Amino acid sequence: MQTPAQIAFRHYPASDQAEEEIRARLDKLEAVYAELISASVTVDQRASNADESVPPVVRIELSLPHAAPVVVAYEPDRLQRKFQSPDLRNAINDAFNLAERQLRTFKDRRRGRPDATDHEASHQFLGQVAEIQPDKDHGFLMNKEGGLLYFHRNSVLAGDFDALKRGDEVHYVEEMGDTGPLATKVRPKAG
Repeated sequence: MQTPAQIAFRHYPASDQAEEEIRARLDKLEAVYAELISASVTVDQRASNADESVPPVVRIELSLPHAAPVVVAYEPDRLQRKFQSPDLRNAINDAFNLAERQLRTFKDRRRGRPDATDHEASHQFLGQVAEIQPDKDHGFLMNKEGGLLYFHRNSVLAGDFDALKRGDEVHYVEEMGDTGPLATKVRPKAG
């Protein structure tokens, strides 16, 4: 990587063991795609309950040359559905597996190789607004794999971009843009 990786713990105690695991997984990602510019990993305890069974969330952002960043972020309930007793190790593994899959797909597309998701480009998927920035005319959707897809104000075909808020469900089409995968033909789910 051109710049050192940034690792942060928010609302969760820092751990040398967790940081070592994250650095080892970042090394594996760099082996998959050597042109990584930078990486940012945040371990965040977004929510808690009485029995402390809500797992932390691991958010990964990878900067790539001439492309939109690869971002993996999701809500804690994803891990609770996937694991019986999710913990930080599960969160790290799950997030890095998603990041590696997205990075391999990006690398294959960059090299012009067809992959299993190319035929899906014309199909509509259900996603969720993860982040919205009306002042910058764009936002991010959480895709079917738990990763983030960029979308522009002009991609919203029905409804009002300014009325969208975090958590809103939307239908979208995933396409390959000049800088990587993005969401197009975004329509709020009729509810």
